[in-house]
Amino acid sequence: MKRTALIALAVLACGGAKSPIEQAVAATQAESRVTAPRVGIDLREQAGQLGFVAALSGFRSLVADVLFIQAYVAWERTEWTRVLMLFRQVTTLQPRSVLFWDMAAWHMAWNAGNAALNNPAQPRLALRIKEQREFLELGKDFLERGIKNNPERPQLYEALARLYRDKYKDHARAAEYFALAATKPGAPSYAKRFAAYELSYVEGREQEAYDQLLRLYSSGEQERLPTLISRLKFLEDQLNIPVDQRIPEPAR
Repeated sequence: MKRTALIALAVLACGGAKSPIEQAVAATQAESRVTAPRVGIDLREQAGQLGFVAALSGFRSLVADVLFIQAYVAWERTEWTRVLMLFRQVTTLQPRSVLFWDMAAWHMAWNAGNAALNNPAQPRLALRIKEQREFLELGKDFLERGIKNNPERPQLYEALARLYRDKYKDHARAAEYFALAATKPGAPSYAKRFAAYELSYVEGREQEAYDQLLRLYSSGEQERLPTLISRLKFLEDQLNIPVDQRIPEPAR
């Protein structure tokens, strides 16, 4: 216990120091993607000296937790560069933690991205949009690398689907990742339904979406939700489905 407390205090004490990553954060945006961290020069550069010592000493989890708390503090201060640097360290130390990848992506794509778009210090809308897109790409990168390290977990596929749906307005990719999430153990029951919803917005794939939604509708009352019925009705009109083959009108 004493040794653990000392290491935690050491990490906290050095929290305000600038690491090599923070000094060269622009370069880290193009860091190489790996499926597992290596205890070597790459890890030392990405996680900093304390993280490297922790990896060798068996304290990776502890140091990652402390850095995660520091990232939360940096988020409260809207220090986006530091948030990015810290989450790069955290995910390097604990690549099997879905939570860390998900939170890193959320802070970049949603929090930092929204802050950039609404930055009152930048009068030019085009530059605000450009900066927002850069944060979106950082968020997407976290999720893609998180999936590579956790290919059997549904949460990051779903998070990437939501990113494509809500930020990129890319319904085809959103449908793809919701469908992938649905194939993983422990996937939420709505993943397959959301995949069909997104597909229904993709021009040229109306028949495919209609077939998926109709199968869900036919599987039982539990799937006959208002949104599903609404999208089915839309597709019936788009595809000119004969009246006698259409689903009943919902009760008023």
